[in-house]
Amino acid sequence: MNAAPTPMATLRATARGYAPRVLQGRGWVLAGLVLVPVALSLLIFTLIRLKGGEASSTEAVKVFHEVLVKMMLPIMALVAAPAGIREDLEQRTLPLLLVRPAPAWALPLGKGLPWFAWGALWLVVGVLGLQVLGGDPSLLPGRLVALVGAWWGELALMTLVGLLFKRGTLWGALYFFIWEPLVRIFPPALQRLTFTHHIESLAGSRAAEVGTSQLLAQEQVSTHPALALLALLLFGAICWALAGWKLQRTPVGLAGSEGEG
Repeated sequence: MNAAPTPMATLRATARGYAPRVLQGRGWVLAGLVLVPVALSLLIFTLIRLKGGEASSTEAVKVFHEVLVKMMLPIMALVAAPAGIREDLEQRTLPLLLVRPAPAWALPLGKGLPWFAWGALWLVVGVLGLQVLGGDPSLLPGRLVALVGAWWGELALMTLVGLLFKRGTLWGALYFFIWEPLVRIFPPALQRLTFTHHIESLAGSRAAEVGTSQLLAQEQVSTHPALALLALLLFGAICWALAGWKLQRTPVGLAGSEGEG
């Protein structure tokens, strides 16, 4: 009688078997979310230079924070997370994965790892591309770590939300595009409950400072980069663990209600 596969064996097998999926349409959409805005920025930068103009080095900071961090990174998580366990629930294919006595709680992370690696690759390429705009070399390591660490946390969060709610993408969008932008008027304790705060602490820069004339504006605070990175990694790990716990407790069937909606 064959022994049940270990959690590590389940993770490896799931990630290896699922990896080709990231090379399909959704995966290239994910890559485009990073490459298109960076390429457009480089094109505009080049045209300005050809016309004899001077492009400010602050443009790299604006593109990093306003485009990659605030827009593209959340959209990447909203696109990639449903392609994992949530898609299997909705298409009734998850029971096929559970035929073998493998630990079900390892499946969300196993299917999420290929998406994390694929997204992290293009985020690194995008940040390196922004250096052509005149980005400060001393801030490059922090920007790379900030985006990859935030990608780990946001992908894990959306995977968990997708298992907790039938309309997980909607709840995730509300968090990313309503809660996160309000960080500028949050007291320090609440600022630390956003990805934006930890990304800015790691990157060593902000897109814009809050003016004293802004209504309800709170002083912007920073967290030590090491603590900010630890917070992102730990938060992601907790979300992956909770996603596994939720899947383990979810009754899965070929005609169950768990995949509806």
